[in-house]
Amino acid sequence: MSAGDTHVNSPEIQRLARVIEPGHSYATVTDKIASIVLTRPTSLGWLAGFSIAFTLMMVLMGSIAWLVTKGVGIWGINIPIGWGFAIVNFVWWIGIGHAGTLISAILFLLNQKWRTSINRFAEAMTLFAVACAGIFPLIHTGRPWMAYYMFPYPSTMGIWPQFRSPLIWDVFAVSTYGTVSALFWFVGLIPDLATLRDRATNKAAQIIYGMLAMGWRGSARHWHRYQSAYLLLAGLATPLVLSVHSVISFDFSIAIVPGWHTTVFPPYFVAGAIYSGFAMVLTIAIPLRKAYDLEDFITMRHLENMAKVMLATGLIVAYGYFFEFFMSLYSGNKFDVFLVQQRLHGPYSSYYYALILCNILTPQVLWFQKMRTNVAVLFVMSLVINVGMWLERFVIVVISLTRDFMPSAWGRYQPTFWDWSTFIGTLGLFVSLLFLFVRALPAISIAEMRELVHTSEDHE
Repeated sequence: MSAGDTHVNSPEIQRLARVIEPGHSYATVTDKIASIVLTRPTSLGWLAGFSIAFTLMMVLMGSIAWLVTKGVGIWGINIPIGWGFAIVNFVWWIGIGHAGTLISAILFLLNQKWRTSINRFAEAMTLFAVACAGIFPLIHTGRPWMAYYMFPYPSTMGIWPQFRSPLIWDVFAVSTYGTVSALFWFVGLIPDLATLRDRATNKAAQIIYGMLAMGWRGSARHWHRYQSAYLLLAGLATPLVLSVHSVISFDFSIAIVPGWHTTVFPPYFVAGAIYSGFAMVLTIAIPLRKAYDLEDFITMRHLENMAKVMLATGLIVAYGYFFEFFMSLYSGNKFDVFLVQQRLHGPYSSYYYALILCNILTPQVLWFQKMRTNVAVLFVMSLVINVGMWLERFVIVVISLTRDFMPSAWGRYQPTFWDWSTFIGTLGLFVSLLFLFVRALPAISIAEMRELVHTSEDHE
């Protein structure tokens, strides 16, 4: 859809015009979205899903407690593989968070109306993914209780952060990204929180939503300030899509380790982040629209557009793989050439072939519209891409470290039970937060859907 394309031929506007009764569009949109939070009873499916996710989150708590008790020796890291699952999972989770900011900020600035139905839970996904990502560098240091050393606090002892350390870059990049994303998400929620406040019948809910709505009354002055603040935050968030994962990629590219020391990493990492992020948005959107009967809001057009973005970013990632190989072989550097051989024929070659299958070969089915409009295919594809992007991070981190410059320093990496339990536990934390979000807050922006419906009525 081109910028400013809000005419009646827009598929999502036509769809809304057909399913919402004339003269009751505002009420119908508000009722359908707000009822999920306020009046819909908690289903057995929700309770079962949340129980499983919460159990996994408790596994994370137990794993971290044991880690603090025993030390990082319970993981599979060793010399020379000082970076293992912790950094693999950190980069993977940060990448997942990128789609939320892209959908919210960049598509908002480009006036892309198809973002309206998916931006709210995509923003929530960003916050939850950043929360999961932030855990790993913290516990990877081995002394998380010393984390405040990484901030430039007023230190009377003169102990300041080492600003040449990639760990410090990560702290500032992730904290900035999380802060701006949280502000952007909360400001967009304010009109909807006021709607929930006015519709809630429970006194406690009225008080809580009323406090969060910050006195919103929907006056012209409120809307003017809201739109100004939202636009400013969108402008602040847009550079973060490019900068945050570029900073994360510098963790690798400033090193002299073969396979890391390359200038292609920043754009390559950003494209991969958007790729995995949109895959996770699809992973969430498809069950969500089915469970809560939101097919009229999250239409096939939304799913197809996300599939197109995944296809485009997947091709950029494929180009990055090709460019890595080409530069390694063209340079004639024996260490880079050896790394290529290790990826193809070394002890971790199966991981590399699996990521090629997941990230490059399988997504090519998205060229066909029949596949892009098949919900089951899209859901499976989103899971495959998420697995593939995790494998990519594993290959980048582990293979380069296991085969360094000197054969006498070579080693092997084998993740332990505690590596896996920590990673699976963060999946439980992520899903638990999503379950709570869907029950406590509107998963689709009521205010923006009203505006979309109003536009459709004006053009009829």
